[in-house]
Amino acid sequence: MKIFLLSSLLLQNILFASFSANIIDAVSLKPIKDVTISDSVLSVKSDINGSFTINSLERPLHVKACGYRPYKITLDSKGSVFKLEPIVVKALYLGFWHTSNKSPKLRDILKIIDDTEINTVVVDVKNEYGYTSFKTSFEQANRYGADKSVINRDIQEFMSLLKTKNIYTIARIVAFKDELQATNNVDYAIKNRDGTIWRNHDNMAWVDPFDIRAHNYIISIAQEAAKVGFDEINFDYVRFPAKDGLLYSKESTQENRIKAIGDFLNLAQDRLRKYGVFISADTYGNICWTKDDNNIGQTVSSMEAHVDYLAPMLYPSGFASGSFYFKNPSNHPHAVIYRSIKNIEDRIDTKRVRPWLQYFKDYAHEKRRYGEFEIKEQIRATKEINTNGWMMWSPSSRYNTEYFIKDESL
Repeated sequence: MKIFLLSSLLLQNILFASFSANIIDAVSLKPIKDVTISDSVLSVKSDINGSFTINSLERPLHVKACGYRPYKITLDSKGSVFKLEPIVVKALYLGFWHTSNKSPKLRDILKIIDDTEINTVVVDVKNEYGYTSFKTSFEQANRYGADKSVINRDIQEFMSLLKTKNIYTIARIVAFKDELQATNNVDYAIKNRDGTIWRNHDNMAWVDPFDIRAHNYIISIAQEAAKVGFDEINFDYVRFPAKDGLLYSKESTQENRIKAIGDFLNLAQDRLRKYGVFISADTYGNICWTKDDNNIGQTVSSMEAHVDYLAPMLYPSGFASGSFYFKNPSNHPHAVIYRSIKNIEDRIDTKRVRPWLQYFKDYAHEKRRYGEFEIKEQIRATKEINTNGWMMWSPSSRYNTEYFIKDESL
């Protein structure tokens, strides 16, 4: 009996071994509060002194804090004080069809990173149609044909190249807008009142955001991106369609919609925990100006509770004439960005906001070309309002180096 009790105590000590350490800023050497330290099932937070204790034998332990690069505590890690490297993300978007290792657009972006303050690339991993840019091990998606348009034939080489240059990497995953998943799962595709599959203006089908099967499918692809080493998962179209009169598995009330998006993001946090990736979610720009969910399940307050970073699409051309008291908001790029984020700082720390900015011609008002002035005015606004940087959206993934050369006045 004594031997049995002793063995049980030893087993408990093994299973619940505690690990304690301190987290500090690598530049200021000051402690960092509210850092998240996780193994595959458990997360704890650091206190005001940067101290934490976690009952886990797992390694690595993943360390996350908004405004810092992710960090891993491994079996080889020495000491009890770990330093996080601060980062303000300055990102260029690399579109789906340019994600190969030999892509001229990738080469151009890497050259811009070498020559400017750009430090991040947003890479399409799953697009609106449902294709993945590299072949994943997620067999359900591959059965549907998600791997038929694979652009990147060696994702490890791709990631190694980016990591060698210390580039922060964000995987863009299009969520509920998914032609392949919807057409292969008609039972949980969004439908018209007559029961036929609904498609939006670009003829794409969507899956029902209420359905847990859709959640699991999307997150499984996100896991594939996390496995190959992306620092962050960026969910786009993490919302309901902006369309009335559609059929869902539940009644489409604001309460139900908000809960569905929250449930999806919570599940993503749970399943992605063991990879240590940050999670961001794209939203409509007008989320900054409305208190309701715009009939799509998105509010600042509801979403900030489930993500590391909120990414409103603050394209000046996306705001209607008269917004901000401007006839043409696209002529006022600084004001649109600054005022929008200023309006939500009572609901979310601006250091957890990282907006999408406009790098394309004004399509809504005067067809104004967006050049160096407009780009730098948007960037200036993000710095003045103290966001975690910005992400630049160019549908063609074409950028001008001169626009991003560091300006000490910004």
